[in-house]
Amino acid sequence: VHTNMAMIAANELGLRSEQVRIMPTSTDKVPNTSATAASCGTDLNGAAVRNACEILRGRLAPVAADLLKAKLGRRPLPEKMHFSDGMVWIRRGAKSAAPFAEVVRRAYQQRVSLSSTGFYATPGIHWDRVAGRGKPFHYFAYGAAVSEVEVDGFTGMHRVLRVDILHDVGDSINEGVNRGQVEGGFVQGMGWLTTEELKWDDQGRLLTHSPDTYKLPSVGDTPQVFHVTLLKKARQENVTCGSKAVGEPPLMLAIAVREAIRDAVAAFGPPGGEVPLASPATCEAIFMAIRRRLETKAGLGAKNAVEAIKIVANAGV
Repeated sequence: VHTNMAMIAANELGLRSEQVRIMPTSTDKVPNTSATAASCGTDLNGAAVRNACEILRGRLAPVAADLLKAKLGRRPLPEKMHFSDGMVWIRRGAKSAAPFAEVVRRAYQQRVSLSSTGFYATPGIHWDRVAGRGKPFHYFAYGAAVSEVEVDGFTGMHRVLRVDILHDVGDSINEGVNRGQVEGGFVQGMGWLTTEELKWDDQGRLLTHSPDTYKLPSVGDTPQVFHVTLLKKARQENVTCGSKAVGEPPLMLAIAVREAIRDAVAAFGPPGGEVPLASPATCEAIFMAIRRRLETKAGLGAKNAVEAIKIVANAGV
């Protein structure tokens, strides 16, 4: 979020992003800020940053116009001033311009306020709890994923060999950040659907309460081949810089991994039929799904089912 906020502020004021310093949120400065949740951080904060920058530009533009009056012999219209490349221009590419730093220095000397507070509330959203209808979301994020996995019939262990993702992030503010968010959200979803299992004893006490019993995905669990492509020409209107939320939506794409595991389990035993598979699809759940499939489809007992697993595994399935 901080990276995106710096880039938005820099773009609005015509500066380089490294010239913008971001400070942690504090209620002594912004008492009613939103939570960093629901993947709305860039949408809400970015629009507020843009609003604050618009206020600052409105105060600095008349000062820049006065500075340029001495060069041009006439005072340009403040509303026509353009902020870019560390300068304030009459129009982009014009020969006469005032350095942004000089404009700020002159504004300070003239006691022009150089601080502003921006605010933004998502427009047009509403929900009637009684009627059960309305417009609770400003837009929707879309994505698609294809996964290839390998399942070990002896142990129920699996490996994710390859994942290809196409995700709609609108008009990306920072493609590197967005790709990282897609990758992180997807791997988190893999944990949700394949390793992170909650278990309680008969007294209701949580048994999976630490990293040695609650398996979180690690670097070694990431797909061996991981391709993420951002959808092009997907600008979203009426949002910050045309971008879309991308923090949490990719988590759901990991369903592709679980369904690939289900397809792999289906390879054990005769073709066809239902393939029940628990969620999360842990090693134990996968092994038991293979065992049940061989038992029910071939009419085998538990011992013979294990022998069948060996035969199928040796056959290279």
